[in-house]
Amino acid sequence: MEPTSPLPTDNSPSLAYALQHTFGKIQHSSSSFLEYLAMYLKDKVQRMTIDPPVDTRVETVGLDAAGLVALADIGTVQERTVLTGTSSFLDIFVLVPGLHLQQKAPSLNTGEHPACGALTTGYVFRVENPATVFYLQRVGRTGNLTHVEVKKVPEPTTWYGTLFSMLLPGQEMSILPITAYLLAVSWGIGVFILLALTGDWWGLAMCGSLMAARFINYIIIRERSHPGWAGADEGDTKGDLLILLSQDRWVRMKGLVNDLKAVTSGQWLRRERPVESWFTAIATVSVYLVAALAGNVEQFGKILLLCLFIGSAGLLAIANTCTKQLHMHGCVLSVVGEPTPYARRRDLTDQLIVESGRDDWAIGMGMITAPTQDNKGFRGGAAVVT
Repeated sequence: MEPTSPLPTDNSPSLAYALQHTFGKIQHSSSSFLEYLAMYLKDKVQRMTIDPPVDTRVETVGLDAAGLVALADIGTVQERTVLTGTSSFLDIFVLVPGLHLQQKAPSLNTGEHPACGALTTGYVFRVENPATVFYLQRVGRTGNLTHVEVKKVPEPTTWYGTLFSMLLPGQEMSILPITAYLLAVSWGIGVFILLALTGDWWGLAMCGSLMAARFINYIIIRERSHPGWAGADEGDTKGDLLILLSQDRWVRMKGLVNDLKAVTSGQWLRRERPVESWFTAIATVSVYLVAALAGNVEQFGKILLLCLFIGSAGLLAIANTCTKQLHMHGCVLSVVGEPTPYARRRDLTDQLIVESGRDDWAIGMGMITAPTQDNKGFRGGAAVVT
């Protein structure tokens, strides 16, 4: 039987042509796509080299005077300096209004130096440390006796504790104040990075000038806050002090005598040396220059600076409000228990005389009058009865 011949395929040439035509279209499309991709990437690279990576187009708002916010007389920086007893390196990135007033932190006590009596020895003197006075004014309540305890700050025993004490000296180990403070630090760093990404060199210069002013104040505060004279060493003797503040606020402070002397006697910040005062003046003038030249900043940069000032001030105020302790010369002051109310100051005096077993401190502080020859043993008639 003869083999059958294959059927004729009349469409074979048309199929080959179709395949060839399809491959041609694919090749043409691929080359067109590659050309388009190359042109797109080239245009994108040119735009990135010319335009900033962040879109800064905002509606026109008159913010030429935004730099004046930096000159606002806000005491958050001074208060933070008092509560920590010094300044930390991270303070450089916390840019808040009134930062040029940091060296005036000792004036927060409004000039008050309250009378203080030692219930153990009878000596009467004044609290000379303005930072301690400010803290006592803050925790004291009118018509109440507030109990304050003074302790030595324990030395860190771990590597992260040592690192924390170096970066954040005098910071209270509580979640809320530390979180608010670190957010203020992050906000300052974030605004600095945004100004760099937008290519706003005037805004970057303004922000850098404020950080430079903060750095100068940081160095000077650290140098001025070294412990100075605090009297002779008293060993492990315990002390008990009664402090009479204005507005009938009374504070009883207990602790080792050496610790009590460290926070009440001597000075907190020594007087500035001539060189330090020169650098302080430079830092202050730089802040005023920022306010004067802020009009050159781009519109988006002005908004960033304004948000930086307001946000950092709010976060630092939260950190200050949530801080319940005062760190001073290696010691920490904290309130113990709730304040005790008294109907009259004489009731407080009589109770403390019974507890201490002596009344010479009360006589020296003018809380009672001294006995006379005509009326020996008389202890009535306080100097100021309330």
